[in-house]
Amino acid sequence: MPKVEIYTTPFCPYCERAKALLTRKGVPFEEHDAPHGSQARRDAVERSGGRGTVPQIFIDGQAIGGSDELAALERAGELDPLLAA
Repeated sequence: MPKVEIYTTPFCPYCERAKALLTRKGVPFEEHDAPHGSQARRDAVERSGGRGTVPQIFIDGQAIGGSDELAALERAGELDPLLAA
């Protein structure tokens, strides 16, 4: 199973939605607490090509975006192949 990482902040509904989707699918993920101004947030922005919002989700190091993009991949049937790689 590929490595899944998600940069989040507390009380973020989009972060919760993304984590819930991954959890429902039984996908283990590494969560990084990335509050505004933190090194983790700067890392997420750099890794994602400049996206400063949370969550930022990475599958095997590939930036896939945030909660909306994760849900879109799921709806399009494209998430499972990424997770099976």
